[in-house]
Amino acid sequence: MEQTVRILVVDDEPDIRTILRILLEAKGYSVLEANNGRAAVQLVRRKPELDLIIMDIMMPEMSGLDASDKIRALTAAPILFLTARTQERDRYEAYASGGDDYLPKPFSQTELMIRVEALLRRYRVYKGKSTEQQLRPGLALDEAGRRVLCEGVPVELTETEFEILQFLAHHRGQVVSVEQIYNGVWNEKYMPSSTNTVMVHIVNLRKKLERDPSNPRLIRTVWGKGYQLD
Repeated sequence: MEQTVRILVVDDEPDIRTILRILLEAKGYSVLEANNGRAAVQLVRRKPELDLIIMDIMMPEMSGLDASDKIRALTAAPILFLTARTQERDRYEAYASGGDDYLPKPFSQTELMIRVEALLRRYRVYKGKSTEQQLRPGLALDEAGRRVLCEGVPVELTETEFEILQFLAHHRGQVVSVEQIYNGVWNEKYMPSSTNTVMVHIVNLRKKLERDPSNPRLIRTVWGKGYQLD
């Protein structure tokens, strides 16, 4: 029997939570709710087996950005931000805090479900395909477990960070463009603004995996062309 998909909805507006619950339960998903970032962190501590978190950014007590940063230490479940904040800086902060995707308010039901299903597919359906691959001595990509191990200890990556690393590993030694990465990981049409999205995740990956992030040796930048996993 297929396991129930668990989604946490975090928003300080009851009407938004109700709308999201109706949409998600109509698809057969199990929905949990939290009314601010602090409550979300507490809930994730109790129920780390979540499959997706949909979270507002501007909330009382603890913002979605602060909550995302703390949640990342508890689960690798993807985080989809829903927010009225739409500036480029807001997107950067959302991804830098550990978010996987970003959908501005107001949003259409269709667009929301496309994002939800894409994140769930990446997180659940593609688990357990392939084998462990050594990225460098002491650092391994465990595709079956959807994780990276440094000296046998798991490194906390977001789902999107893992997907990017996996994409680069599947093209190891090749120079892949930002557009190729975006199309391969997000499965969406590449737009000029997508470049910053990819760059933020690459920076975060380097911080977690490189011995010297300011002088990367694992994920190299090939200026004017893209990135290469050595």
